[in-house]
Amino acid sequence: MPKKRIFSGVQPTNNIHIGNYFGAIKNWVDVQDQFDCIFSVVDLHAITVYQKPEDLRQNIFNIAKTYLALGINPKKCLIFQQSDVKEHAELCWLLNSIAKMGELERMTQYKDKSASHPENINVGLFDYPVLMAADILLYDTQAVPVGEDQKQHLELARDLAIRFNSLYGETFVVPEPMIKKEGCRIMGLDNPLKKMSKSAPSTYNYISLLDTPEEAKKKIMKAVTDSGSEIKFDLEKPAVCNLLTIYSQLSGELISNIVEKYTGKGYGDFKKDLAELVANFLVDFQKKFNKISDKEVKKLLEDGADKARKIAAKKMEEVKQKIGIKI
Repeated sequence: MPKKRIFSGVQPTNNIHIGNYFGAIKNWVDVQDQFDCIFSVVDLHAITVYQKPEDLRQNIFNIAKTYLALGINPKKCLIFQQSDVKEHAELCWLLNSIAKMGELERMTQYKDKSASHPENINVGLFDYPVLMAADILLYDTQAVPVGEDQKQHLELARDLAIRFNSLYGETFVVPEPMIKKEGCRIMGLDNPLKKMSKSAPSTYNYISLLDTPEEAKKKIMKAVTDSGSEIKFDLEKPAVCNLLTIYSQLSGELISNIVEKYTGKGYGDFKKDLAELVANFLVDFQKKFNKISDKEVKKLLEDGADKARKIAAKKMEEVKQKIGIKI
């Protein structure tokens, strides 16, 4: 029986932080044996906000290196750069013809990014979810690993697939969400009520996988905590809940066992131990990351794009035939 196909990707807008790892890539590593996996460096999505060309170029290499250093196996998974496969943009345009303005206006990410970048509310930012739908539908993706906050984008992809199939006949697989419950949403170290984000105003919000171990320790020790000093998993103590989740994800221990371990101890002891865990993780990751050359990554991405292009081109031929523009 053939494996189900999954598709996902990360934007090369900056270095990946631990929230990206626990929320997405760790899950990819865990499922790569059970699924037919396609993972992309989604650079077309990144340019909805201006990127310095030299930074973008290096970030593309860095994201691919990060995939490999975190355990994505290129012998098991297809890894490629999104813009190397022109069919992504082509299908996006065709799906635009059936997407509704109201659907896109309701997208939470569009509202948030418009608020944070009022000087650059561009068409690409508005149309971003349709390109995301194209990314998914182009490969007959059956399941998409998403966090709770990205379900809205997947719902649009599902709606567009159903709408297209209704208009032109069965063409696209309607993808299902694959949601990891635990650890799928790591919050900011300086604000546990908002998701950890590399675009946050303060670098104390997140821990980049390329932070030095000492920088990471400092960020953990400065992380906000709740009133009181008891280490317990209580939704009324969001800061401690967040730190416990990070500890659990890194150590593999159950949160209940961690809480028991720190019974009678204060935040200081807990944060000190967590800081060591984070630092050790970064040392191990960075050792692997630094062994991977740009040349090796370039070849990997080019080979991946060749394979992805074959799948994408075949699907686009079918789509054009169904619409009536293939003569």
